[in-house]
Amino acid sequence: MDRPAAPSQDWNAVSTTLLRYLRARGARPDLADDVAQETLARLIALSQTRQIGSLFALAFRIADNLIVDAGRREKRQFGEVDEEWESDDPSLDRVLDSRRALDVLSRCLRAMPPLRREVLIRRRLNQESCRAIGEDLSMSAKAVEKHITRGLLDLRAALERAGVSVMGIGE
Repeated sequence: MDRPAAPSQDWNAVSTTLLRYLRARGARPDLADDVAQETLARLIALSQTRQIGSLFALAFRIADNLIVDAGRREKRQFGEVDEEWESDDPSLDRVLDSRRALDVLSRCLRAMPPLRREVLIRRRLNQESCRAIGEDLSMSAKAVEKHITRGLLDLRAALERAGVSVMGIGE
């Protein structure tokens, strides 16, 4: 019952047509190559034991089934993110980077001259106006602004020395 594949079959033409078909269907190039190869192997095996009415129709059907199987396999292997496992919390890397930045900023604030530290904290953390700070500390608003500028430059320099990203600091 084993009969060899018909010598008249041009398997290169089938392969080329299959690849074109799979890419037109949106298959990734690596997946298209794998599916085309597997499809050809199955076609050759079937042609040795059965008479095939339409080689290309069967090739397209086998390729379609293999693409569906590959999609299912990838979905099982990599899985979709389950909504109950999703989180709006920041990533662990982000938390660690933030803690490191906070540590650097705390050390820098402690090392600042007391007046600069007080002005910076009152303006940036307590959101007091420069004029109100200046009145409380008997200084001009311009002097308050200079303390703030110098304080922010100190903080930025400390973060840069520590290798911490300065995005969002002082803006």
